[in-house]
Amino acid sequence: MTKLFRFKSFVNKSGTLIPLEIDKKFPIKVRRIFFIYGEKNYLRADHAHKKCSQFFIPIFGKIKLNYKNKKNKSFKILDFKKKEGFLLGPKNWCKIKFLTRNAILMVVCDRRYEFSDYIENYKDFLKFIK
Repeated sequence: MTKLFRFKSFVNKSGTLIPLEIDKKFPIKVRRIFFIYGEKNYLRADHAHKKCSQFFIPIFGKIKLNYKNKKNKSFKILDFKKKEGFLLGPKNWCKIKFLTRNAILMVVCDRRYEFSDYIENYKDFLKFIK
């Protein structure tokens, strides 16, 4: 499962407000939130989850999210100026690359941290999705 979401925004002369309401319309049930800071061209993630869905929201900068699942291999460019978030379901191999200096990515998860949910070896991931 992958899906792009656009956020509503309210703009006036003093700035922009982008509200996120954690209600029944939010794409996942929130169990954990974390932030990743990255310098330009740095890579993060490079793993998959067995059960956890993740909702990626760029807070600042541009981030490239590469993902691969049983059917597709693709990527999304997340830019904080576009006011978008990207939902990535479980069973997707994911790599994050920071495209701009001082990029910040917020990740909202539907599960708490569980070491046993991670697949950190790509060959193990390929076996898991077959």
